[in-house]
Amino acid sequence: MEHLLGLLRIHIHRGVNLAVRDMNSSDPYVVVRLGKQLLFDLSCYLKNLMQKLKTRVVKKNLNPEWNEDLTLSVADSNLPIKLTVYDKDTFTLDDKMGDAEFDIRPFLEAMKMQLGNLPSGTIITRVKPSRDNCLAEESCIMWTDGKVVQDMVLRLRNVECGEVEIQLQWIDVPGSRGLHM
Repeated sequence: MEHLLGLLRIHIHRGVNLAVRDMNSSDPYVVVRLGKQLLFDLSCYLKNLMQKLKTRVVKKNLNPEWNEDLTLSVADSNLPIKLTVYDKDTFTLDDKMGDAEFDIRPFLEAMKMQLGNLPSGTIITRVKPSRDNCLAEESCIMWTDGKVVQDMVLRLRNVECGEVEIQLQWIDVPGSRGLHM
């Protein structure tokens, strides 16, 4: 636990205009990875070591709504988070429908500010789209309901089209190093 900084909750909201991988649709799901990580299913605290986290499959939908929380343990804030969308196939390997990477350092820097008593909806900082990130539009790191959150629209790479909307939220873990070192 001394290597753990904390947990990052990634709310996978939805996919937008995802690529067709079956006849005229796809059966998409999202996989999230962070380097060589420990994974946490909060109900089974240290279960599932060295696995990947994924959402459920949404059948025949190019604009799926997952609305699922995936929780990653973070030991190294310098590692990018990789999100990959796949099309679930029954008899063959699942088809890749694009990927995106994003840096959590701006989010963690905002967390270190230890802000409090701000009005809900206050923008702490903005992250602009660039060649170095997969942002489809400017991403705001905000103070919302007493927490720092970051909404992102990620443009998928290595595919003809598609975006995934997510939100980041931090969870401090008792006994971890935490962010305030």
